[in-house]
Amino acid sequence: MDDTADPDPASRTDRFVVSHADEDSAVLKAVDGGQVHTLASNPDLTADDVVTATIEPEPPMEVTWRVVGIEERHTLDIGRSPEPPTELAYEIADGQPVGEVTRRERAGEGELHVLTLDPGSVEAAAEEVAADEATRTVAARVGARRVELRFDDDAGVLSVRYLP
Repeated sequence: MDDTADPDPASRTDRFVVSHADEDSAVLKAVDGGQVHTLASNPDLTADDVVTATIEPEPPMEVTWRVVGIEERHTLDIGRSPEPPTELAYEIADGQPVGEVTRRERAGEGELHVLTLDPGSVEAAAEEVAADEATRTVAARVGARRVELRFDDDAGVLSVRYLP
């Protein structure tokens, strides 16, 4: 047997968000491209984990996948901050119409998203953002380990900070 043979051409290494996990299986969503992979078994992953892993199709039918290696793993921390939005977030919100979002790179690492909403609707929007799979995907894409939601319901400002 040739030990220098190429690895299975169907295997792939990517960064994934674990969108669902139970004791029997897990579902991985690729951060780039959004492809979804159902695992035939769960190698101790939990929902909200972000993993850089190598996966390959599970024989014989190759309709599910198995993890053959995990290079990196961390769990996202998504939550509300008791702090109000920053002055920058208020400035951004002041210059954009209701319903708009501005995305900015943070100094250092991460991103800042500022949403301008109708006053009185911001807390509910923050709950939706916290539960949204897209929030987890953005966090994984920008390398964030923590997502901090700051909002001012009276002013109609929601700040989503993707932090290292």
